[in-house]
Amino acid sequence: MHEMSLAEGVLQVIEDYARKEGYRRVKTVTLEIGRLSGAEPEAMRFCFDAVVRGTLADGAALEIVETEGSGWCLACGKTVPVAARYDPCPDCGGYQVQATGGMEMRVKELEVE
Repeated sequence: MHEMSLAEGVLQVIEDYARKEGYRRVKTVTLEIGRLSGAEPEAMRFCFDAVVRGTLADGAALEIVETEGSGWCLACGKTVPVAARYDPCPDCGGYQVQATGGMEMRVKELEVE
């Protein structure tokens, strides 16, 4: 389950910002997770809750915003929506689609005290 290491990375980002900005408690964490990132939102919720116990983010609400996947179809020469890696192009049916978006995961917003 790689979501555990991802959740640990998110906590590290939160703690780094807390030292830099001087806040004491995190109330809400908003994560942006791309559909092609390989991270499962429900597994991420479970791991986040486990990782933040006893930290400044203990009890923080985790909001997840899923972003759509996109890819560049070499056959069509255009950007197309992609639901999963290695899916065919929805326009021409070709499999020469290179993922260009929806692979990221980032801390989008923190609500802090």
